[in-house]
Amino acid sequence: MARVHLLIPDEEHARFVHQARTEGLSLSAWLRAAAGERLDRRSSTERFGSRSDVERFFASCDAREGPDPEPDWEQHVTVIGASRGRGAAVE
Repeated sequence: MARVHLLIPDEEHARFVHQARTEGLSLSAWLRAAAGERLDRRSSTERFGSRSDVERFFASCDAREGPDPEPDWEQHVTVIGASRGRGAAVE
């Protein structure tokens, strides 16, 4: 089993310990459970079940973008260059 060294502010430590005890867990077990729940929430995206699911997904993306075509690469480069010029730091 891996060991992790964690630095947290004293106030958060006290809150975490209190909540862990309230739930009848050690701080270590509580932190593992909290991290596991966060991973589960983020990885619970639905997978495409069929080709038609994929096509519907991209059609909804296209509909959200509107009717105008995306700018070509040269237009992007021009906008990036202009932005860099305006955002340059002055010493």
